[in-house]
Amino acid sequence: MHYPVLCLLLAALPYGLLAAPLPKYELNIRDGHFSPASLQVAAGQRFKIIVNNIGKGPIEFESTPLRVEKVLSPGVSSFVVIHPLKPGRYLFFDEFHPELPQGVIEAR
Repeated sequence: MHYPVLCLLLAALPYGLLAAPLPKYELNIRDGHFSPASLQVAAGQRFKIIVNNIGKGPIEFESTPLRVEKVLSPGVSSFVVIHPLKPGRYLFFDEFHPELPQGVIEAR
């Protein structure tokens, strides 16, 4: 196959097929309690958080500094993709249980 033809074929593929898979982190939420309560991630790299609502009521995974929120019914799992972060600590919480301790993402 000729080089120009190969370049055209690769350019036609969706970006997701060429990109490396995102690092994934699991976060379980039971009635406002996070497990784990802290996630350590690599700074400067996008990543995915798989959020599992293992409680008996709805939850809302929310982070003001990350500009993300996700509402989940009981027994539902979903995910959020987080943009590359600068080194630091980023808090998250369950909007339906604001009185409970927050979780933290530590980008290093």
